[in-house]
Amino acid sequence: MSKIRVSFADDNGQVREYVREFLSGNGCEVIGTVTDGQSAADVAAELLPDVLVLDVSMRLLNGIHAARRVLDGNPCIKVVFLTICKDPDSCRAALELGAFGYIIKPRPANDLIPAIEHARDGPRFVSPGCE
Repeated sequence: MSKIRVSFADDNGQVREYVREFLSGNGCEVIGTVTDGQSAADVAAELLPDVLVLDVSMRLLNGIHAARRVLDGNPCIKVVFLTICKDPDSCRAALELGAFGYIIKPRPANDLIPAIEHARDGPRFVSPGCE
């Protein structure tokens, strides 16, 4: 099976580097990393990743607005959120707009790869305690 092509957006440089290395070491091809929601939407439109991983809180466009823009233009791209925000309202908003995953940052080693694989195959994945 081919590697899952992933693009990732987070405004924290350490998180971006950790996630890039983690995904690359776990069967994903990281095709783009960016620092804000506007850039995430632009890169997704240009590179057409299989999965776009977004933080909820970012500058220029937050993750929810960036995901909406991406999905309006390219509904085949699967969106997974990786965020510190465990708020059920944020999780619900993300899932209602069509996200396939909602992962909290303290759990990426446990939840991120399963969420990306679920996004590729269809069912949703949410970190425990978020819904």
